[in-house]
Amino acid sequence: MMHEFLTENRGELIERCREKVAKRAAPEAVGEELEHGIAMFLDQIIKTLRVEETAEPMESRKVSGEADGVGAVISEMGAAAKEHGCALLQPGCTIEQVVHDYGDLCHSVTARAVELRTRLPNEKLRTLTRCLDRQSTRL
Repeated sequence: MMHEFLTENRGELIERCREKVAKRAAPEAVGEELEHGIAMFLDQIIKTLRVEETAEPMESRKVSGEADGVGAVISEMGAAAKEHGCALLQPGCTIEQVVHDYGDLCHSVTARAVELRTRLPNEKLRTLTRCLDRQSTRL
């Protein structure tokens, strides 16, 4: 299950994101804020994937939001993204930089899966992509 893969590799994935950000050009990354945001986002993806494995998989939308971005209820992920994005933008990060930070997580997940020869199901990768899209639109 993908949520188990993410849980088992959580520390490695966060470290990879940190390394990618360190290699990026200015403006300088805000390490603590970024690390907290990536860790929080990763935990929300794990929670979403776990809920999708239950008898009521659509309850995951309370965590991650609707796929089309429409809906009156603000998801946990949406609220956290807005808060985290605003915190990062205040010290001088750009929206582009914040979006790249979340994209780094996606790249890190797929690279780690390839290294470990772990097959990640397409439907779970779609969930990851949906979460990334929702995260980016809430900034």
